[in-house]
Amino acid sequence: MGKLDGKVCVITGANQGIGAGMARKFLREGARLALCARNATKLAHVATELQAAGGDIYHQPVDVSEETQVEQFFDRLLARFGRVDVLVNNAGAFDGGPPDTLPLAAWNNVIGSCLTGTFLCSRRAFAQMKQQGGGRILNIGSISAQRPRENSAPYAAAKFGVWGLTQALALDGRPHGIVCSCLHPGNVLVERRSESGQQSDAEPMMSIDSIAEAALAMISLPADVNFLEAIVLPVGQDYLGRG
Repeated sequence: MGKLDGKVCVITGANQGIGAGMARKFLREGARLALCARNATKLAHVATELQAAGGDIYHQPVDVSEETQVEQFFDRLLARFGRVDVLVNNAGAFDGGPPDTLPLAAWNNVIGSCLTGTFLCSRRAFAQMKQQGGGRILNIGSISAQRPRENSAPYAAAKFGVWGLTQALALDGRPHGIVCSCLHPGNVLVERRSESGQQSDAEPMMSIDSIAEAALAMISLPADVNFLEAIVLPVGQDYLGRG
């Protein structure tokens, strides 16, 4: 038996990187998957791969910062599966620069993808979970929510917000059996880093599978237990002492 047998798991930003890694990991544990991302081509590629492995998969291109698109996605996945057991808010974007020259468009893109999208998806999942008697929401934060780097105001603000939203949802979800947690990854060797050669001795990286394993551990606990917050990073990465 898998740790997620029969559970309906919704993953945003599932077209690559951590999102796709979690989808593969959850499928091996028996989950049924509803996946979304902005890049339709990459999302379809991941969905095809998972379906070929025997997965029960629904996928739809979605910009999670757009309320109408989020609502349509949940309408359709609920028509298909009838419930939501796990929501993983993984979709996000990174942009930054000196705060005195940072374009508003860059700020809005990051806040929209990371924070507004997390709220919109959580709102809809919360309503469904409340109706069905419980569920789990896992928000993918960042160590930038606690130790910002220079020239990262939009991303740091968004991820600080995600951690605050996590705590609010955990509190509001208690009476309804809704458990909310936050996973803060450090440096992960996602595609954009491996393709651009960003991996170096100065910046230790961990595998996508390591984060997917941590996410699985957080969402597969007994219903009366919450792994509220986890910080997962390479042992050699600057974190303690970097802030």
